[in-house]
Amino acid sequence: MPEQPTIIKGGAFSDHRGAMRFVNDFRFKDVKRFYLIKHPDPSVVRAWQGHRLEKKYFFPVAGSFVVAWVQIDNFETPSMNLVPEYQILSAGTSEILAIPKGYANGLKALEPDSEIMVFSDMYLDESVIEKDRYPADWWLDWNKFQ
Repeated sequence: MPEQPTIIKGGAFSDHRGAMRFVNDFRFKDVKRFYLIKHPDPSVVRAWQGHRLEKKYFFPVAGSFVVAWVQIDNFETPSMNLVPEYQILSAGTSEILAIPKGYANGLKALEPDSEIMVFSDMYLDESVIEKDRYPADWWLDWNKFQ
């Protein structure tokens, strides 16, 4: 059975010195790069990027996002009947969403100026070669997330 998307739970702690969020069970052993995405406008949809070989991890830094994924049946001509799943990720909770290879993913900020950190198990030059893009309006009605 192929690997499935998972949530890696974390936690938070605060005292008189300040506050921290953590995800102690996240392992960086396969991470080769990371980047930060900032969405100043919640109407913008960033979808769909299909990854045949790349695994990605999503960690909200500020605000909140809906992050969606769909398992691709055929990367050249995917079915329009694929059923997406999604998770709301918020900077108020300490969670990392792991999406394995074989999926397309997309995201949309739910608040202005939301930021999300993305970790990848591939270098950029490798990722560009294996990535497939699909129209944002396929599989999911992003307008239901306002």
